[in-house]
Amino acid sequence: MVINMNEDKDFLAKEPIGKLLLRLAIPTVAAQMFNMLYNIVDRIYIGHIPDSGALALTGVGVCMPLIMIISAFAALVGNGGAPRASIMMGKGEQETAEKILGNCFALQILISIILTIVMYFGNRTFLMAFGASENTIEYAVSYMSIYALGTIFVQLTLGMNTFITAQGFAKVGMYSVLIGAVVNIVLDPIFIFACHMGVQGAALATVISQACSCIWVLSFLFGHKTILRIRKENLKLQGAVILPCVALGTSLFIMQASESVISVCFNSSLLKYGGDVAVGAMTILTSVMQFAMLPLQGLGQGAQPIMSYNYGARNAERVRSAFFLLLKASLGYSVLLWLLVMLFPQIFAGMFTSDAVLLDYTKTALRIYMAVMFMFGIQISCQMAFNSLGKAISSIIVAVMRKFVLLIPLIYIMPAVFTADKARAVYMAEPVADFIAVTFTAILFTFQFRKALNQIGANS
Repeated sequence: MVINMNEDKDFLAKEPIGKLLLRLAIPTVAAQMFNMLYNIVDRIYIGHIPDSGALALTGVGVCMPLIMIISAFAALVGNGGAPRASIMMGKGEQETAEKILGNCFALQILISIILTIVMYFGNRTFLMAFGASENTIEYAVSYMSIYALGTIFVQLTLGMNTFITAQGFAKVGMYSVLIGAVVNIVLDPIFIFACHMGVQGAALATVISQACSCIWVLSFLFGHKTILRIRKENLKLQGAVILPCVALGTSLFIMQASESVISVCFNSSLLKYGGDVAVGAMTILTSVMQFAMLPLQGLGQGAQPIMSYNYGARNAERVRSAFFLLLKASLGYSVLLWLLVMLFPQIFAGMFTSDAVLLDYTKTALRIYMAVMFMFGIQISCQMAFNSLGKAISSIIVAVMRKFVLLIPLIYIMPAVFTADKARAVYMAEPVADFIAVTFTAILFTFQFRKALNQIGANS
């Protein structure tokens, strides 16, 4: 059985890197784009609700910190466990890889139960603390109360799908997300407009679509077409198995969870200096940022099985080739999208609102907020490579540096420095932090990557 599995995985070690990355990255990028549709389609429809669209959009935007926390816990387990499973497969340790899968599955169910209880009963308190106003709180609570009930579907879909792509089944992973996205797109206008459910309809559509994706993911991982299968005997949590996965996933958890903290900091500051319009603009900015980041993460996820498997197999040259090809592709994408945002901000803003005041405000804010987006290709490539090689500490360092050390303080420092327009100064915190963080990440990665490749090269 093990021999057959290794033969199935042999393409990761032998197929030309360019062809292999294309084969794995196209479905993962497509999957990330489809995944993005869940929240973005909701916001597009919500923003065009007659009479209340702008306030409803702002209310749902305030929910984003809680949604980000749910996604962050999925990343903690899934994005920590999947690279380790790939490394073990590269070493030929199939049984260990399946133990990792089973333990991660069990942990995600446990986390989902806890999160559901907390998010359902505590959402109003959280939302008021996160920047909701008296005008927007009821929209936020209506959305979040329903979304919270689907937490387990979100957790298992996002977390377990990483194990599908980590095995090289990129197309299956893409279908996982595509199924949910299509269901969401179909149900959104029916529930929001035809059934007159408003933001509750958007949340219900999202929960149902995530449930459909979850069924697809689990049916594959419990089935016979997968290489790594969820087995009953591997569901008992073992510290030696699960703790290294959690350690490796901590960096991505910090990155995504910090988005929640940062969203709170942004929303509270913007509500103070610019009111509901500034907070509404921030909802659109984060949506466009998602559009920018998710394809980059998709490219990284496509490269991850290649780097992890060959790192486990001690093939330094293929690891090096895969990373530099990832870097070139990521930089090309981030530069192109940056140009489009700078030249045509009104197109991106107009996707989410038809309100003239909000649209005009957002156009300027978008150019400020995404001023150094052309550098994101470097940040994401290095971050994904750290995870692919199992370098948990380095990955955590760059995540903490970008968000907690730089961005959060700058949200409060910039308005104190640029007092003429304090709301716009708040938006400036993002590009300043990103420029410094990317520079730091690139320097650290240069040394760490060379060291890691020299180690496996010397021991091969």
